[in-house]
Amino acid sequence: MIAIVQKHLLILQIIVPLIGAPLCTMFRKKTAWLFATLVSWVTFALSCTVLYRVMHLPKGVHSISYRIGNWDPNIGIVYKVDPINAFVLLIVTAIAAVVLPFAYHSVQDEIAEEKHHLFYAGILLCLTGLLGITITGDAFNVFVFLEISSLSSYALISMGRSRRALTAAFQYLVMGTIGGTFILIGIGMLYMVTGTLNMAEMATILAQKSAPRTELVGFAFLTVGISIKLAFFPLHFWLPNAYTYAPSVITAFLAATATKVSFYLFLRFFFTIFGAPFVIEKMQINRVLLPLSLLAIFVASTVAIYQNNVKRLLAYSSIAQIGYMVLGLSFFSVRGLGAGIVHLFNHALMKGALFLALGAMFYRIGSVHIDDLRGIGKRMPVTTFAFVMGGLSLIGVPLTVGFVSKWNLLAAALEKGLWPVAALILLSSLLAVIYVWRVVEVAYFREPLKEMEVKEAPLSMLVPTWLLIAASVYFGVSTSITVGVAEKAAKLLLGVTP
Repeated sequence: MIAIVQKHLLILQIIVPLIGAPLCTMFRKKTAWLFATLVSWVTFALSCTVLYRVMHLPKGVHSISYRIGNWDPNIGIVYKVDPINAFVLLIVTAIAAVVLPFAYHSVQDEIAEEKHHLFYAGILLCLTGLLGITITGDAFNVFVFLEISSLSSYALISMGRSRRALTAAFQYLVMGTIGGTFILIGIGMLYMVTGTLNMAEMATILAQKSAPRTELVGFAFLTVGISIKLAFFPLHFWLPNAYTYAPSVITAFLAATATKVSFYLFLRFFFTIFGAPFVIEKMQINRVLLPLSLLAIFVASTVAIYQNNVKRLLAYSSIAQIGYMVLGLSFFSVRGLGAGIVHLFNHALMKGALFLALGAMFYRIGSVHIDDLRGIGKRMPVTTFAFVMGGLSLIGVPLTVGFVSKWNLLAAALEKGLWPVAALILLSSLLAVIYVWRVVEVAYFREPLKEMEVKEAPLSMLVPTWLLIAASVYFGVSTSITVGVAEKAAKLLLGVTP
């Protein structure tokens, strides 16, 4: 049995949640939740095994692959995993394994009972799509899995309690469709040039050609399409409403996974298919990405300061954090790219924890408006302190993962001689202090508008939230695993000999 699992490890990563989704519709209430949670834990165990295997490959071997149906790569689909997508697989499955136990009480409170089984089927389909995007070595397969994750996301967001959830889902659908269309056109352009959809073959053929116009157009379409899916400034307009009006569980799940997978697509297309020389020397994309990432950080952080809905505040914070990831990429150095990759992991931990803490507050008081959180630190001390710890990580306080990210970004900026950029990174932390302090001040230093009986969140909500907080502290102190994997992935992407 173990030998069979090892042999088919990569395809099981997709098959388990894909089959689990329709099976979920056969169950009701607690059984559907238990089944979905079990599936998420199985996928997490599989991704841990995949990462272990990739990190212990023989010298000179950088990836493992799996041919679907044993077809040759030029006519069949290949799943291929190296350190970068093994890292992303681990992030996505870990968040799913933490979020689904949290979902039991939250879903009961926010979603109609007759839709519970559909909700859990939808989240497993979304998980399938995200994992498929990450693991596939076929460019068209990326689009297929992108549509699976997107369509399920639209449905899940629309299940929010507010009627504005439907508007947010529709807005996301429109923008997501535009982004998906751009990506599909870009892939089609590359197919015209190379005659193949296999990513490795695409990369080999493109490296031998002198950048025909079709390749340049394909690069432009892919860059814009992925930027929309990533919610990279200024193509971020779908994200604030989607995060604000989606059910709490979905906000936490998407904030910690969906944009991270989109950032991975940036890395995969830029460095694996087009290649670092084309992206850096010919297209000089850093001249666009660096200023836009700085604008994302400062504009989104400034807008976050003025938000009164805390979910919306954190949504704009996410746009700023995406800016940090792209900023690391724009340095096109091992340290800079490694900083962007490690922030991908770190942001998943802290933002997942923050949205789960908010979900627990919403479960008890039915609101996350900042005025309604007055005095909640005294009534829900454990939940509120989890939010504070997540906020400290957003700011970049030492002994948290946020500090690790910003330290590496600073080092990368200084390594490139970009002193003004390093100063701006430090300055941006002050904006995070302001919007995090707004919530802390209301929660701890203001009296509630009226006396109300508010209990602490249930244990099934507190444990997942604090698991992410504990992880953000642990990986903020012990950085060898995350930074080590990120640097190895950066060297591989940039073609630097380890």
